[in-house]
Amino acid sequence: MDPYITEWLNLIIRFAHLVVGIAWIGASFYFVWLDNHLEKPPEWKAEKGISGDLWAIHGGGFYEIAKYKLAPPKIPTTLHWFKWEAYTTWITGFLLLSLMFYVGAESYLIDPRVKDLTQWQAIGLGIGAIVIGVGSYELLVRTKLKDHGLVLALILFIIATALSYGLTQVFSARGAYMHMGAILGTIMAGNVFFGIMPSQRALVKAVEDGVTPDSKYGLNAKLRSTHNTYITLPVLFIMISNHYPITYNHSANWLILMVIIVITAAVRQYFVLRHVGKHKPLILVATIVATVVLAYLIAPKTVELSAEQKQQVISPVQVQKIIADRCAACHSVTPTDDVFTSPQGGVIFTDIASIRQWAPRIEARVINSKDMPFMNKTKMTDQERLTLSLWLSQIK
Repeated sequence: MDPYITEWLNLIIRFAHLVVGIAWIGASFYFVWLDNHLEKPPEWKAEKGISGDLWAIHGGGFYEIAKYKLAPPKIPTTLHWFKWEAYTTWITGFLLLSLMFYVGAESYLIDPRVKDLTQWQAIGLGIGAIVIGVGSYELLVRTKLKDHGLVLALILFIIATALSYGLTQVFSARGAYMHMGAILGTIMAGNVFFGIMPSQRALVKAVEDGVTPDSKYGLNAKLRSTHNTYITLPVLFIMISNHYPITYNHSANWLILMVIIVITAAVRQYFVLRHVGKHKPLILVATIVATVVLAYLIAPKTVELSAEQKQQVISPVQVQKIIADRCAACHSVTPTDDVFTSPQGGVIFTDIASIRQWAPRIEARVINSKDMPFMNKTKMTDQERLTLSLWLSQIK
């Protein structure tokens, strides 16, 4: 596919994914907040079957919100359903995954340094991982384990850890992270499709048939919605993780991802508890401490230089040659790379002054995380990285 067309498709689908994702997450967060802020209604409302109500002010107006214990005596003419936010988020997400990591498998998903795969092998492994992850969740959540939250969470965490490790053994680091995001995102959309919507349809049908709705439908929808709210922040992190190779390009990237999933889920737990008046600041403190500890543990190690290396003076000519040979294909005014047809990240190397301008970026991406050149397409050597590192230390 023409790189220019690919770039436009990427932009349009990514923007659409972002917009509908905001709508879905916003609705999800709002209804969790709403459920946790409902108060005991006055007697006259309780007699109508209302279990909780809430008053709010927004946009210059007052809102009176009521939730029925099961269902109203009659379904109103206009009933708003919240489903397309979830479905369109999943659809645009899968299109983006397919465009970048399946159509562009050789560029983004297959890393010969990890495992040399064909395009179709990579696609098969990627879709297979999604099916295994989502299938495992669906099987478990339909058993009695759904009534034992901690046990279910532990089993699912073990499965997720195994998938995280397995994906990093066959895919590029970025591709592995994105597939974990695809698994979690599909579980969330599946909760809407397989759990929440069928339960809501059953409730509506019961009212239309004039029978008392079975409470199990509401409980099932509530359970699936609760699961989604804890998955949301991990998915959001994975969505932006491709900008932070300090996490995905580490040798223990699979473990780092699982730690971050726990941290972000714990942050969500703090706010869920806060909604119901349970202020547990230690949860938030623990997540901050855990993040600092993680940052310390995965920090790049300082390379001990020999006395001879310390005395070595790196000339601008040496630096320019390395940059021209290994980086200019993507970071020049007119890139020659077969995938990246415009200067990536706005980084352009033209002379030693422009290289010096981007020195902090070079240190972060070439020396520390080693994710540049991208998947080392231009085969930068360890000696060349060391040369750049020496030069960077000399100009500080």
